[in-house]
Amino acid sequence: MNQVLLECKDLKKYFDTSRGRLHAVDGIHITIDKGKTLGVVGESGCGKSTLGRTILQLLPATSGEIYFEGQNTLNFSKKQLFMMRREMQIIFQDPYSSLDPRKTVFQTISEPMRSHKLYSTKVEIAQHTRQLMDTVGLSERYANIYPHEIDGGRRQRIGIARALALQPKFIVCDEPVSALDVSIQAQILNLMMDLQDSMGLTYMFITHDLSVVKHISNDIAVMYLGQIIEKAPSNELFANPLHPYTKALLSAIPVPALGYKDKMTEVLRGEVSSPINPKPGCRFAIRCPHVKSDCKNIEPTPMEITSGHSVVCHMF
Repeated sequence: MNQVLLECKDLKKYFDTSRGRLHAVDGIHITIDKGKTLGVVGESGCGKSTLGRTILQLLPATSGEIYFEGQNTLNFSKKQLFMMRREMQIIFQDPYSSLDPRKTVFQTISEPMRSHKLYSTKVEIAQHTRQLMDTVGLSERYANIYPHEIDGGRRQRIGIARALALQPKFIVCDEPVSALDVSIQAQILNLMMDLQDSMGLTYMFITHDLSVVKHISNDIAVMYLGQIIEKAPSNELFANPLHPYTKALLSAIPVPALGYKDKMTEVLRGEVSSPINPKPGCRFAIRCPHVKSDCKNIEPTPMEITSGHSVVCHMF
């Protein structure tokens, strides 16, 4: 039986702006089992990255609950939160701006070990730093190199090694391959999957690339304007998408075959509604081809259609 590592209940993150409250993350309910990957997909600005950073408390939550191994981390003291950092880490999207340009590869990877006093001697820190470099496929000759001297793929390997430095159980992967070439993307994805198998890691994999998320995820959550509108096992979502937005996303995946014309792309029309003080009703209603009167006035609630497959839509 799978054991839940992370659970969020009615998690919200709002930002106050001059025009009102921006609902970046609005009532999120998710669970992630140990050793599994939850893929989070959606268009830019839907709140994917904000969700990941709020779970790690890099951004303070407005309300809700975040349970990590059964403990609500929102009630943690500063000392408890510092200790929690060993268990929960993040791989950032941009492999260049996320690295300190003044630190060498060796200094960057070893810094978390020194901050948390994970090892008692410099020799131990050096030994484990070199082991991590070898684990992520970085030659030892890069130890004294600075980030600007190497390519994007190797920079992202540094970011992965830094995230692994404290031997965490859970890692938020915030679009870790979107800034890389396609051939390098495949190498990084395969590395991350190998690390998950060998270390028993649990991932939240944030991306806007559905072909990538299918490759790495056990379950997929589709976000739209701060809310999860559909969640299902990976194969189930691709075989039987239910929400009109999910169908439109899947229809936009290019098929690598000459002369392939059987697939119809569903074009979404209309403007994205504002996440600032959102009106009652379904947030997708203004772009939905199946909109009804209830959609504009009543907010839909999650419905479980089959085991593990839920959707937020008045059609169900």
